[in-house]
Amino acid sequence: MEESLINISPVDGRYREHTEEVRKYFSEYCLIKNRIIVEIKWLQKMSEVPEIDFKLSNEEYDVLESITSKFDLNESKRVKEIEDITKHDVKAVEYYINEKLKENGLEKYSPFVHFACTSEDINNLAYGIMIKELLDNVYFKNAENLINLLKEKSREYSGIPMLSHTHGQPATPTTVGKELANFAYRMNKILEKIKSEKLAGKFSGTVGNFNSHIIAYPNIDWLKINKEFVESFGLEFNKYTTQIESHDNICIIFSEIKLLNNIILDFDNDMWMYISRNYFIQENISGEVGSSIMPHKINPINFENSMANCKMSNGVLEVFLNNLQISKMQRDLSDSSILRNIGMAIAYSIIAIKQSVKGIKRVKVNEDVLTRELEENPEIIAEAIQTILRKNGYQNAYDILKEMTRGKVVTLESMRDFISKLEINQDDKNRLMELVPQKYLGLAKELSEGV
Repeated sequence: MEESLINISPVDGRYREHTEEVRKYFSEYCLIKNRIIVEIKWLQKMSEVPEIDFKLSNEEYDVLESITSKFDLNESKRVKEIEDITKHDVKAVEYYINEKLKENGLEKYSPFVHFACTSEDINNLAYGIMIKELLDNVYFKNAENLINLLKEKSREYSGIPMLSHTHGQPATPTTVGKELANFAYRMNKILEKIKSEKLAGKFSGTVGNFNSHIIAYPNIDWLKINKEFVESFGLEFNKYTTQIESHDNICIIFSEIKLLNNIILDFDNDMWMYISRNYFIQENISGEVGSSIMPHKINPINFENSMANCKMSNGVLEVFLNNLQISKMQRDLSDSSILRNIGMAIAYSIIAIKQSVKGIKRVKVNEDVLTRELEENPEIIAEAIQTILRKNGYQNAYDILKEMTRGKVVTLESMRDFISKLEINQDDKNRLMELVPQKYLGLAKELSEGV
């Protein structure tokens, strides 16, 4: 509790309960650990290349594995102590590994730690691993939870009629389920696109040309070796880079996360509006306060919270999209500090998702209000009447209904009186005479159930 009160960011403070799982995959500690993993894996990979002058025994291989498996917060403090001296975070990792090699009698392998690498070779793979794990293990799970809940509710509410509003005015009826199905479909479509994208990695030296690799071992197929190495982390090998990986793939993924945030924001806005019109009743939770002065209020706080966190996530993602693909000549450090905020951007999105889920779970449909509103707006079946008139050959069907309904008080009885006098096919007339707004739903129910 005390720690959450003194954190600068609400991601680690007020909303820590929602972001605890993010900390497992994105933090300074996680970055250090993944740098060590990349360095150790590279040392192991080189030992498998016949032309390179050392071979690890099975026992030595296991010792290297133990450096990463036993790495914990206490060990990370040692890396930070070294960094206080080097003032270079990746060099500190290299020195830490050399210390561990010496402790285990393997200092003969120290020259091959960080061999032919620039810091960005290590960093971009470490970030790639972190982002991939965060998406796979946390983000996708939470997004799917929201989508599946919307699908469940769309089926549950598939047959509950609701007045639509276009331009804020009464419009053709829909069902509650169909409106939720729209969002479930949209969210799922973008989520599948995010899942289909692959993060990229480079491992090609100082300016992306394998210069030091070739000068040391000119007869090794470094493109093949390093491609295998990058792909071993589940990343796509980027062969054409400067000193840094171009971040194009990261930006594609981030732009799609931003799109998904926008759909969630659109959903939150609609739910806020529906609650304000009393279409949904919010659960009255004992002890909860809606207003500090108005005791009657139950505010749509979860949807409002989700809105805010979607916007925060999008704001940080926008910084990434506007900056990560741009680097002066072969390298500048402008991306370094920006990349450290990736966890925050995704954490804000996860908070938003969880808040939307909480919001959905505490509301239920107010069918009485929905029914009454439909009954109070019989003019919305004018669309159906003019469509039938068109079918029956009327040249000015739209204008006839416009004259009858626009700006006027219309009742179901007056509509039926009008229908009874029409010269149209009797089956069409019978269908219109029986029509009420609650039944003018098209395929809304079927669409709700099919999402």
